[in-house]
Amino acid sequence: MWLGACTSTIGTWMQKAAQSWLVLELSQSKFLLGLDSFLGEIPILLLSLFGGVASDRFDRRKLLIASQVGQMTTALTLAFLFATNQVQVWHILTLSFFTGCVQAFGGPAYQAILPMMVPKAEVQNAIAMNSIQFNIARVLGPMLGGWALVSLGPAWCFSLNGLSFLAVIFALLAMTPKRGGGNRGETVLQSIRGGIDFVRARPGMVPLIALAFFMTFFGFPMMVFLPVMVKDVFGQGAAGYTRMLTVSGAGSIVGGLIVAGLSHSEKKGRYALFNLIALGTLIVGFSFSRILYLSYGILFLASGALIGTFALIASLVQSEATDEMRGRVMSLYNVAFRGGGPIGALLCGELIEFTSAPTVLAGCGTLLALMGLWFLVVQRRIPQL
Repeated sequence: MWLGACTSTIGTWMQKAAQSWLVLELSQSKFLLGLDSFLGEIPILLLSLFGGVASDRFDRRKLLIASQVGQMTTALTLAFLFATNQVQVWHILTLSFFTGCVQAFGGPAYQAILPMMVPKAEVQNAIAMNSIQFNIARVLGPMLGGWALVSLGPAWCFSLNGLSFLAVIFALLAMTPKRGGGNRGETVLQSIRGGIDFVRARPGMVPLIALAFFMTFFGFPMMVFLPVMVKDVFGQGAAGYTRMLTVSGAGSIVGGLIVAGLSHSEKKGRYALFNLIALGTLIVGFSFSRILYLSYGILFLASGALIGTFALIASLVQSEATDEMRGRVMSLYNVAFRGGGPIGALLCGELIEFTSAPTVLAGCGTLLALMGLWFLVVQRRIPQL
């Protein structure tokens, strides 16, 4: 399963690297670059609650297979459009939206099934290792994607991504089916409300989910608008963008390994907030840097802080969820975690059109650091977890 997930994630990052660059090349619009990210993520904000109910009621393995098939279809469709020279920006935007729709159902199922595969004491290690495989893919995917984009053309990036989903589909077919334990006598809306009531009743859970939203709202624009920084600030092309993504992925792996080492530590909430404050400070530094190799170093550290914060918050949410509620709890987390990014990207894309990418990123980093301080000093629920 791990190997299959790693293979498909490598393919996905190949496509992401190519797609971001191609949207900017085809449209010359920072707003459309942000809109592509928005359309890829907003379905998760709209549909994840329904995906969580489905995960708690039905066979999680089958939901995951359906999600993988849907993503494979969109990748191969893009490959066909590029291969036949018919692609337009609206094609990419539409397929991004469809991909987000299927991920809205696959995401809660995957996050709910992951803790069932390991002992409870090892859940954080499993989440951290999953983050590591995700970020190994972030290193290899952009490298392969940049090579395929330059040497073979964009159609190959999307074709290879489409084929990569076969590995995880075969791995899922070999697994024992996992069915959720939700009450099928309830209506969908009653099940959603049950998940919301469960979250509200757990001390610290609401602040965790709020933090998940804001950390992606202010933190993800650094990665979404990395092509703009590469192109406009450093005057680099596709190869320079690939190098930046590779540095970011390497930093994320280190961050994931550090979090795995903290699996049995107490006060993980405090570590998460320290990471968040460091992330905001590093984003500000990255936005002001005009020295390429210094920017590599800052991006490496920022990416480690980014994945470290995400893994710690996700493990805290997982530890508060019961098996029968896990799909719905993780869908609420997904709404926040995946919802903040596209909204932030859309707003930042609009602001960048009128100001500049460094100015907007500096503002995001400042607000992120201040938010971490507020949760650490004023709100105080998360540091106690």
